[in-house]
Amino acid sequence: MSKRDYYDILGVSKDASKDEIKKAYRKLARKYHPDVSEEENASEKFKEAKEAYEVLSDQQKRTQYDQFGHAGPQSQGFGGGFGGAEDFGGFGDIFDMFFGGGRRRDPNAPRQGADLQYTMTLEFEEAIFGKDTDIEIPKEETCETCDGSGAKAGTSPETCSHCNGSGQLNMEQNTPFGRVINKRACHYCQGTGKFIKDKCNTCGGAGTVKKRKKIHINIPQGIDEGQQIRVPGQGEPGVNGGPAGDLYVVVQIKPHEFYHREGDHIFCEMPLTFPQASLGDEIEVPTVHGRVKLKIPAGTQTGKTFRLKGKGAPNVHGRGQGDQHVKIRVVTPTNLTDRQKELLREFGEISGSQPADEQEDGFFKRVKRAFKGES
Repeated sequence: MSKRDYYDILGVSKDASKDEIKKAYRKLARKYHPDVSEEENASEKFKEAKEAYEVLSDQQKRTQYDQFGHAGPQSQGFGGGFGGAEDFGGFGDIFDMFFGGGRRRDPNAPRQGADLQYTMTLEFEEAIFGKDTDIEIPKEETCETCDGSGAKAGTSPETCSHCNGSGQLNMEQNTPFGRVINKRACHYCQGTGKFIKDKCNTCGGAGTVKKRKKIHINIPQGIDEGQQIRVPGQGEPGVNGGPAGDLYVVVQIKPHEFYHREGDHIFCEMPLTFPQASLGDEIEVPTVHGRVKLKIPAGTQTGKTFRLKGKGAPNVHGRGQGDQHVKIRVVTPTNLTDRQKELLREFGEISGSQPADEQEDGFFKRVKRAFKGES
């Protein structure tokens, strides 16, 4: 079967830069590395990507590949072929790239467990004032029967005889570039270096069991949409005695029919009657902290905004308190009685107000004069 084109393997164009080639290889390496990938044929795909990267990242090899392809003469063979483990490096270089070291991680070393995420929905006021609550989440817990070893009571995991506890096997393969020694995760022990002969009856050798656990959560005052609360040690259990991961509770807030929030500030809209807006008044405004009296000056227009200092949300980091902003909307009366209409006409005559159509006509005339440069 013919080999795939190296550029196609990495998903880059033939004029890709070194940085683009390296970025593409890193992405594939993370996806197919046998130590972390559960995909079928991950090892082969990883080796294929590595082979492509070894050639395309070296300018001399890349030039020769562009000229001769896979079937190039051995005398031109990319610098004489890969000389084995020193050149091809097995898994070592991927850890050089990601972790700054040339050695494969010890499969038996303690590792921190995975983090978990839980989404919690709060009422508007609950986010303002905070609350203590309990949540119940499904999570992996260390098996109490075997204390996480995965082995049946009275037994313990044995060192894998195939890899001698290293968790990896050397695999030799002849390629067009020479003999390749590639290190792969031991498939007998799944890269752990250990073999469980008699598995625990409770967890089936996994060392963990799925449970629903109740966790107490403190919701701080002023928490906002999308913010999260970290609960240390409540994630998945660690591996080989490593610490547990963390739980992150992400907050969603239900919309309120009267208030809306922007950061620590709360906004609302209050209706006023025409007489209130014209003559002024003192009204009561609801806030999350209780009702507050607000003085409305005479002549207040629709869209006017008043600030109620300190009546917003507390800052979640303890840096003060937000304000509440009250926007005024003057309500036009409907279904007027004859007497009300008569009084409004009288008001218009006394104030010298023109009918709406006359006002609009005068407005458009002023706009036309402005375009003509007339005063």
